[in-house]
Amino acid sequence: MLNFNIRGENLEVTPAIRDYVEGKIEKVGRYFNEEIQATANVNLKVYNDKQTKVEVTIPMKNLTLRAEERHTDMYAAIDLIVDKLERQIRKYKTKVNRKSREREGVGAYFAAIDPPDAPVSSLEEDEYNIVRTKQFDLKPMDQEEAVLQMNMLGHNFFIFTDADSMGTHIVYKRRDGKYGLIETN
Repeated sequence: MLNFNIRGENLEVTPAIRDYVEGKIEKVGRYFNEEIQATANVNLKVYNDKQTKVEVTIPMKNLTLRAEERHTDMYAAIDLIVDKLERQIRKYKTKVNRKSREREGVGAYFAAIDPPDAPVSSLEEDEYNIVRTKQFDLKPMDQEEAVLQMNMLGHNFFIFTDADSMGTHIVYKRRDGKYGLIETN
């Protein structure tokens, strides 16, 4: 069900590391139907200060699971990643099941029966209520102007119309202090 693409940066991925990663991350497969085929992209990094960073991305048709964790112990970081992925899956599954059991889409990925050791989710209905709505016009601008506007407003992201393509784009501030761009089709 899950295929693995494991890369190491400043680290050799030994068979022991590979087996540990595959064994731990395969546990999230119990939440999905058997016919789902996905590739888990795992990136392991070691920094000069002996910190390790583990990133896992599992892209699927209607859902992308992604988690990252920094820790001094790589094996502990892998364990924490699996916990994060399981929380994401339970959250999506609860949301989808609450909306409609007959609907296709994201819900089609999930197995009908919860694993016996999965805790019962206690998400409240209020968690997804929209409490504020904003409307604004998207001014055509370039990426640099959008970043400046975002910083002036003190926001973490900014939506704008690209002056060249006239498409709706989003700039955002990354955790590392750099900027990202999301382009829509």
